[in-house]
Amino acid sequence: MPLSAQRIDVHQHAVPDFYRDELAAAGIAAAGGRALPDWNPKSALNLMDQLEIATSILSVSTPGTGFLTTSSEAVALARRLNSYCAALTVDHPGRFGFFATLPMPDADASSAEATRALDDLGADGVTLLANNQGTYLGAEGQDALWHTLNDRNAVVFVHPADLPASTVDGIPAFAADFLLDTTRAAYLLVRNGILRRYPNIRFILSHAGGFVPYSSHRMAISIANDTARSPLDVLDDLRSFYFDTALSSSPASLPTLLAFARPGHILFGSDWPFAPTAAGQYFVNGLEGNVDVDTLKAVNRSNAETLFPRLAATPPAQLPTPAAAVRLRRAAQRTAARLVFKLLQPAPAGRG
Repeated sequence: MPLSAQRIDVHQHAVPDFYRDELAAAGIAAAGGRALPDWNPKSALNLMDQLEIATSILSVSTPGTGFLTTSSEAVALARRLNSYCAALTVDHPGRFGFFATLPMPDADASSAEATRALDDLGADGVTLLANNQGTYLGAEGQDALWHTLNDRNAVVFVHPADLPASTVDGIPAFAADFLLDTTRAAYLLVRNGILRRYPNIRFILSHAGGFVPYSSHRMAISIANDTARSPLDVLDDLRSFYFDTALSSSPASLPTLLAFARPGHILFGSDWPFAPTAAGQYFVNGLEGNVDVDTLKAVNRSNAETLFPRLAATPPAQLPTPAAAVRLRRAAQRTAARLVFKLLQPAPAGRG
């Protein structure tokens, strides 16, 4: 792995066997319209080597613990998931970190588990679904959690969930609804003043923030009309989010994100294993082919090092050089992925 490509992946998921079993017992075999993918630490490391990812900060995707019927059950599962991920970071030093799972929508129980995960387990931050059983981030009644996270200068990874509404036949949630879900959460976090009242919390929005960069000025005018704030202040709040590149480093979406986000606020994300390896390589090519060298280095690693100082304090592990046959296979896969990426780009519009 070249030193310049030692990526830090802030959007990679873990699906431990015991979690899959709990989901299956509840009749859940998919998340966001996609079947639950196979996952284990070895396959994660293989993917990381292929995409030149030095460190992945793992999180549990939707539905988190929200499918359980009682808060005590959700707490028990969150504790088990967080202890498992903490052990994984010890077993594979330098390769994994984790965002703690919290038993939302119970804000008090989530505050207690955030304290345990951040103070005792060494979590890099926490995962919060954009909505939990229909209650969105930024709604009333969540201040106990925000106080805990603000006091610890915590990083919050915001991941979408299924919309609290009926699905539309033919539209899987991950394709469109997820983007709206993240956007709704970002809107309420800004509209209800959470970012201003708890300025030490750093929020990462998945998938380039959903629709936030694209619709930011439209949302800013709406929030300003509703709150009597300046649209410029609202835009400043919207730009204070961090954004990952998962499934979003295309020639269509990446320029908008780069134009909107504050310098240093764009982070690399793969969304593996829900996004298969081929999709990860496709969007890596999109990133590498659409930004300059300095921006690429920042998105790949240095922006995350600033957000997670522990990753900057220790140089990335030097990985063993793969066998010649493996190197050739990976090179062929990258070449094929670059070709596919080029073939899928729209032709320039003709002049009429």
